Amino acid sequence: MSQPLAERLRPRTLDDYIGQQHLVGEGAILRRMIDSGRISSFILWGPPGVGKTTLAQIIANRLETPFYTLSAVTSGVKDVRDVIEKAQKGRFFNEASPILFIDEIHRFSKSQQDSLLGAVERGIVTLIGATTENPSFEVIRPLLSRCQLYVLKSLEKDDLLQLLHRAVTTDIILKERDIELAETDALLRFSGGDARKLLNILELVVEADASEKVVVNDEIVLTRLQQNPLAYDKDGEMHYDIISAFIKSIRGSDPDAALYWLARMIEGGEDPKFIARRLVISAAEDIGLANPNALLLANAAFDAVQKIGWPEGRIPLAECTVYLATSAKSNSAYLGIDAALDLVRRTGNQPVPLPIRNAPTQLMKELGYHDGYKYPHDFPGHFTPQQYLPDALVGERLWHGQHSPSEEKLYERMVAYWGGRYKE
Repeated sequence: MSQPLAERLRPRTLDDYIGQQHLVGEGAILRRMIDSGRISSFILWGPPGVGKTTLAQIIANRLETPFYTLSAVTSGVKDVRDVIEKAQKGRFFNEASPILFIDEIHRFSKSQQDSLLGAVERGIVTLIGATTENPSFEVIRPLLSRCQLYVLKSLEKDDLLQLLHRAVTTDIILKERDIELAETDALLRFSGGDARKLLNILELVVEADASEKVVVNDEIVLTRLQQNPLAYDKDGEMHYDIISAFIKSIRGSDPDAALYWLARMIEGGEDPKFIARRLVISAAEDIGLANPNALLLANAAFDAVQKIGWPEGRIPLAECTVYLATSAKSNSAYLGIDAALDLVRRTGNQPVPLPIRNAPTQLMKELGYHDGYKYPHDFPGHFTPQQYLPDALVGERLWHGQHSPSEEKLYERMVAYWGGRYKE
């Protein structure tokens, strides 16, 4: 049986690698490290099918140093220790450290990650980890602090089109077929920036057509996927489509759909902590100030799942799911912080106004730090107008209250305090 198309087309060198030019393009940081022949420990974080494992294999081919691979799904603490022992015994004094690649490092337990820490600290191995989950949640802080973090992005349209062209013109099997890419919109849409998913769909369409000339168009792609909806999801990437459907159902106030997608995740063996984290994010992003209790409940559900496990953990997850889906919605805090980040990036490091600076020393007081500050609790209603934004940004509006009953009260208070500044 031949290898899948995605495996046959896996790049062997950086020159064949598609996408992630911010990391591997000419002069980019990973390119420089690989070309130098010496790398430091790092973690690759990004969605499926964007080249994390491929990058690790390219490094293995490029560097003349022992390269060990572990999968967090199948490896335990003993496997980690065995690899570290081999690396320690096989290393000569002046050689670069052997490389240990751990796929899906987010699945490693704390004890497994602890067993790595000493070897990474002492340079016995250089660690390369790959994860689809936020390392801040899944990788222990001591290990994360000893690794650079590089973020990989979903492939862009031009990257995917380049990959399609390469597949039909260079693959040992497909180049023998007469394949015309008449339309590519459906291929690109269903791939979602995932190279492996894109190639799986293309392979599905081509294999299902026995005619002499294969014409790939949007209608054929849709037909093939309806006939075999799991064929393009051989490695479980539907996980991301389902969590997307789950969150969008909550955001769209449809508790029935949200419970359905929750059930799909539970039946599919999804990590309950993954679901609980997404509920916490949804509570802050989509419900927000319209119902601040949502974030409290989401955090409580997260704690409950960690304490009671399965199968009972499904109940607090379901309770939180229904509560979030049926709650009033507001994304004003989410929009506000994004607007603030944009303002900071555009305007740089503006100086803090003197009255609200910290003044722990006599010199700072003499320089005017804290001078003129009005302590709000000394005034009626615990409020008095004064300038808090930098001089160049006075009058900027970042938070715009939305008109749910709960948030309306917050908005009205701001209008009462600041007058015209907060009148829409």
